[in-house]
Amino acid sequence: MRKYHLLSFISMLLVTMFANAQTATSPVQFVNPAGVAKPNGYSQCAVIDMGNSKMLILSGQVPLNNKGELVGKDNFEQQAEQVFINIQKIVAAAGGKMQDVVKLSYFIRDTKDLKTLRAVRDRYINTQQPPASTLVQVNGLYRDDILLEIEATAVIAKQP
Repeated sequence: MRKYHLLSFISMLLVTMFANAQTATSPVQFVNPAGVAKPNGYSQCAVIDMGNSKMLILSGQVPLNNKGELVGKDNFEQQAEQVFINIQKIVAAAGGKMQDVVKLSYFIRDTKDLKTLRAVRDRYINTQQPPASTLVQVNGLYRDDILLEIEATAVIAKQP
């Protein structure tokens, strides 16, 4: 009987130590940087410690300013500009630059806006070495007045 209690105690101790070690050194942080609207029910960005660098996985960015107000009602170019401003603010808050963006995933309501999207994008990215990308035309987004949403992934080298 004592052997069982001792094994049970040791097992509980190891589980507790492992759980505490995992939470204390978690390689992932979920952040909502200043300068962009604070979302309800999710984080704007997950930051993953990769040793010599960190990876940022951004939630889909929409054309809302830092107060949560729509920018550019019925104007695709203004909405795209605000989305890239939001991406830039989140990347900068983590110590990065837009050149650190390695992947963009676009969700747009109408592909007729693709030329405008590319023109806005090219003001923010390295056009000589553009990030990988995916573009999907969608029937709708979470609000009817939002014309596009963009997800981004960035990898930022840590300073020595």
